[in-house]
Amino acid sequence: MPKMKTHSGAKKRFKVTGTGKVKYKKPGQRHLLTGDSGNQNRKSRKAAIVNDADMKVFKKYLPYEF
Repeated sequence: MPKMKTHSGAKKRFKVTGTGKVKYKKPGQRHLLTGDSGNQNRKSRKAAIVNDADMKVFKKYLPYEF
């Protein structure tokens, strides 16, 4: 049986935590930040956890991380 390939875009953007959840950086913190409110900027600083409904897709993208 051949090995499965890890999705190259996913491995750069997502990390699996110790408890098996998928963590990612929220978008919108690189440029053109002057138009956003302070609340938007503050909330997008923290990392976020992927929703449980999307976990099936991530198990396919990152097969050797779980």
